[in-house]
Amino acid sequence: MTVNTDSAMTLGSLDLSNAPLALGGNVFGWTSDRADSFAVLDGFVGGGGVLIDTADSYSAWVPGHSGGESETMIGEWLAARGRRDDVLIATKVSQHPEFTGLAAANVRAAAEASLRRLGVDTIDLYYAHFDHGDPIEETAEAFSALVDDGLVREIAISNLTAERIDAWMAVADAEGLHEPVALQPHYNLMERAFEGDLRDAATRHGLGVLPYWGLAKGFLTGKYREADGAVDSPRASQALAYLDDRGRRVLSALDRVAVEHEADVAAVALAWLKAQPTVVAPIASARNATQLETLLASMRLELNPSDLQALTEASAL
Repeated sequence: MTVNTDSAMTLGSLDLSNAPLALGGNVFGWTSDRADSFAVLDGFVGGGGVLIDTADSYSAWVPGHSGGESETMIGEWLAARGRRDDVLIATKVSQHPEFTGLAAANVRAAAEASLRRLGVDTIDLYYAHFDHGDPIEETAEAFSALVDDGLVREIAISNLTAERIDAWMAVADAEGLHEPVALQPHYNLMERAFEGDLRDAATRHGLGVLPYWGLAKGFLTGKYREADGAVDSPRASQALAYLDDRGRRVLSALDRVAVEHEADVAAVALAWLKAQPTVVAPIASARNATQLETLLASMRLELNPSDLQALTEASAL
């Protein structure tokens, strides 16, 4: 395994140069109970990780949950461990059942609710999670005001079209507002639509990219190789949707590169993603400390040009 020494990985004032991986917090308080959540967070920070990614809506989709469970778990961990100065916290607004959309009043109310659940004074990276068609001028001004008021350090965008990103940036430029510094799209070896208009927008506006579902809902861990294979995961059926000729071709290429580097398949998949233009850090989650080990290894794994080309070609449509 070779070491990646790239040090130009920043999101505005946020430095990820030594930790090119974001820990997905969607599992905290859902498939990860308190003990496992704390173990994963401990291991992530202990292994050099910095950025923890969550959302106010995690995990509202679970029966009996109302949204905010992940933020609450992270807040309890921060209070118990006293590690606030050692981590960066990213969260999102627009999907919480009580705070839906990106209207100005909702953005502020949701941010204040997230701050309470997290038990922090400032959100390091605050995302517009999904576009609900609210006036982009109103949304841009609302996010910028949160920065002015010290509630947010940096602004980010997720799941907006290239056209809406351009419109946000135009408003920010015209009105002298704080601009977004990051973009979180759906992107991995199996999902490469980002490489069109969205990547062009990220390049045009200097947005650092943090792809979600970096392991294709678990498919790129290599666990899903048989259509009738039993894997203990709530997303097993979604992962198995990738198990076609192309998916098998990608797994075969990952296997070859993994053997060459004495690495796990999942680490190779994340290392490929990390090496793509505009990408600052992939996002991946771990339900327990054992799964976390592979994610941490991806931060240190650097693939050579032939590895990258082989994986890129294997995953081509």
